[in-house]
Order: sequence, then C-alpha cells, then structure tokens
Amino acid sequence: MTDYSADQVVWTSRVSDAFGPVVELQDDSGKVSYYNVEKEFDVVGASYAVLRPESGDGDEEHEIFKILTAADGSLELVTIDDDEEWENVSELYDELTFPE
Repeated sequence: MTDYSADQVVWTSRVSDAFGPVVELQDDSGKVSYYNVEKEFDVVGASYAVLRPESGDGDEEHEIFKILTAADGSLELVTIDDDEEWENVSELYDELTFPE
C-alpha cells in the first residue's frame, strides 16, 4: 500500500447524507454507541469516515472507519483491520486537520 497525500483527497458526505450528522453503531456484544460525523473523504479508491463519540467530553479521540458500499447501495462502516492502511489514513487525516 502506498502512502496517501492530501492532493489525492476528495471530500464527500455519503454517510451524513444517508444517516444524518449522528450515526448509531453497534459493537459485537450488542452495545450501541452514537458518533458525530466529523469528516468523510475518498482517497486512492477507498472511502473513510472520521467519527467522534457523541457522549464524550470533547477530548475523546476520533475514530476512522472505512466506508463500504453493499450491492444494494447501502453503506456500511467497518473498522480498518490492516495496520498499514490505518496508519496511512490516520496520518493523512492529521495532515489535513493540522497542516504544518
């Protein structure tokens, strides 16, 4: 996998358009959590959503999910399991959020 760069980013709003500014996610044990959609973007053929826990005090870390599109057109947010992909996307988001 190659490193991503800011000039490859296309800002999107597919998750916000589909679910609104707050999304409900359920973990494997059935616990439901709510997240504010902060940013969404496509880069190098993949889509990502940056979410922040709604119940946090503002100091909570954001979480980045990969956006997958099912055959029926519905969206699914999944965790990024590949460490290199996670590192590349996280660094890219930091670069976009906190430019030097």
